[in-house]
Amino acid sequence: MGSRTRNLHTLTCNFPLQSNRRVVINGVTQSEKAHRYANMQLRRIIVSAWNYIFNAEVSPLRHITDASMRHYVLQALGLMWALASTVAIGSYTVVAVSIVGHTVLIGAAAITVATYTAAAVKPDLFRSRLGRRHDGEHE
Repeated sequence: MGSRTRNLHTLTCNFPLQSNRRVVINGVTQSEKAHRYANMQLRRIIVSAWNYIFNAEVSPLRHITDASMRHYVLQALGLMWALASTVAIGSYTVVAVSIVGHTVLIGAAAITVATYTAAAVKPDLFRSRLGRRHDGEHE
């Protein structure tokens, strides 16, 4: 038992699992550098997701040429998501009604995907037939 315990102790002392030394480069430790990099990556993901949904020049709604129709579609999607999330959060208090909330959320996601796909594939679908013509006159 003595020699075996001594050998394990020697291995543990010779090969520490964690170093107590802090590596500092230009006044920044490696853990701080890793934290900043992870924070920067997370920020980049959030900003790109935000732009994809809300920036008309980035989202698939950019294919709708009429700016007012594009704005209307984004407003309608925003209202739909507000109602869907309200119904979902309100329905979480009762399990049976929770199914309705989940159905509304899944439906809202499906409508959003369908709208974005339609805007990318058939932007003329959203062209307004009402209002002024291209030359400024009423139809």
